Amino acid sequence: METSTRRRQVLALPVAAGAVALASPWRAYASDYPSKPIRMVVPFPAGGPTDIVARPFAQALGEGLKQSVVVDNRGGAGGSIGAGMVATAPPDGYTLLMGTVGTSAINASLYKNLSYHPVKDFTPITTVATAPVAIVVHPGAGIASLSDLVAKAKALPNGINFGSAGNGTPGHLAGAMFCASAHIQLMHVPYKGSAPAITELLGGQIPLMFDPLQSVLPHIQSGKLKVLAITSRQRASVLPEVRTVAESGYPDFEATAWWALFAPAGLSPAIAQRLRAESERIVRGAEFERRLASLGLQTMQVPLAGFQQSEAAKWGAAVRATGLSIE
Repeated sequence: METSTRRRQVLALPVAAGAVALASPWRAYASDYPSKPIRMVVPFPAGGPTDIVARPFAQALGEGLKQSVVVDNRGGAGGSIGAGMVATAPPDGYTLLMGTVGTSAINASLYKNLSYHPVKDFTPITTVATAPVAIVVHPGAGIASLSDLVAKAKALPNGINFGSAGNGTPGHLAGAMFCASAHIQLMHVPYKGSAPAITELLGGQIPLMFDPLQSVLPHIQSGKLKVLAITSRQRASVLPEVRTVAESGYPDFEATAWWALFAPAGLSPAIAQRLRAESERIVRGAEFERRLASLGLQTMQVPLAGFQQSEAAKWGAAVRATGLSIE
């Protein structure tokens, strides 16, 4: 028995040594991380709501890691193109995704042939921010209030266009959800990002838009756009006089956008923890919170993996209820 036990111990030594040898490179690699600039993919064009969140966050993350974090805008297909790029990138910590409620919770239910899996293809790092969707109109559109919009839409089904940042974006789905709640029909006009849609709205080419508050806030404050309501449960501190959709006769209505940081699946736990610690420090910081608040955003601090799972279930049900589907 003693000889047998000793033999098992001797045989076990190379296995244990091998495990240490395999783990050591990761530890050494993580201790040197980051040794070169990091790319943060923003899956929407510059100037849109995701870009507005990502740029100050990338700057703060770079300062914390003592390395440049470069924003790379890769828009298209409701964020799916940029998210797909990150899903297939090397899991070395040098390619990150500023994910959205669209890329990480909506698209799997909305797109029939999505090029990535929002859970299996990513390493969740941390939640970053959340914001309501704003329902805004051109002042010359002749729409004075949310009830006025509903009355006009009922009188002219599919006769009023609404713009969004693209198919599958929070603005698109919030608009579809509102149509279902109000029993109206609006004609969706998808754009390749918020910026071109807002340009068309400001020019009067479209009368109405659903988009996260931060991208349209400057135009609301300047009087170039009129806000009818916002889609969160509570009013926005930056626009305290603006009613929510829930306050406007649709008590169960809520649709908020959110943003979170992801890396490709297979990221070393040590690097993931380094990114998570720095990211959470930023999100908890008063300076980042103040900066976001001035833009109509709130910082968000919840465990990402569980939150993503619950959001995917909620938005998946919403997608099925509206009957939306994109090839």
